[in-house]
Amino acid sequence: MFTILIVEDDPNIRKLTCAVLKQKGFNTYWAEDGIEALKLMEKQHIDLVMLDLMMPNMDGYELTKQIRLAWRDLPILMVTAKQEQEDKRKGFLVGTDDYMIKPVDEEEMVLRIKALLRRAKIASEHKLNIGKVILDYDSLTVAKGEQIFLLPQKEFQLLFKLLSYPNVIFTRLQLMDEIWGLESETDDHTISVHINRLRNRLQDWKEFEIITVRGLGYKAVLNRI
Repeated sequence: MFTILIVEDDPNIRKLTCAVLKQKGFNTYWAEDGIEALKLMEKQHIDLVMLDLMMPNMDGYELTKQIRLAWRDLPILMVTAKQEQEDKRKGFLVGTDDYMIKPVDEEEMVLRIKALLRRAKIASEHKLNIGKVILDYDSLTVAKGEQIFLLPQKEFQLLFKLLSYPNVIFTRLQLMDEIWGLESETDDHTISVHINRLRNRLQDWKEFEIITVRGLGYKAVLNRI
């Protein structure tokens, strides 16, 4: 059973969120602010933190920073009434994995939590399974049966990123920032080159395909075979 920590200063929202998650089979703990949350996390194993931004003593931004210092790969879901693009951007920059705006749809919240936990498992094991295809982050290989490709590092990271989030559209800028780094002088044409190489290498593999979304970026689509 996964354990989720809800960090929220509104007692009504806190109580409702705990009730919904317990009904869905999760174990829950709660804290009223960031300071209380960090004290609890030192004593109790937590699989995912769901936190508000506007809290007394320590807000959600600072809490996220502190969590990232001690628990680098712990999934974090920000749930807040702050809906400006700049607020969301700041949330991702300090280290959140996902961001929802209040009031939240309970079903969507649970689906996002499950997705974050699945990705955390992928990250911890450094392997990703897509049907019969296995991507191994440590060896930079993608394998299907006896077919094994050792990919260049950036090419592998690009494929691993897209397949970890099927059907999610990533812009060229997002991919450049995450894989090549903010300080890279490489232009976004590099993305196209790497995508085309991946398509050529894996064109006979029907488990997935990389789709160009015109004017937006790229996404991976999984196929039923």
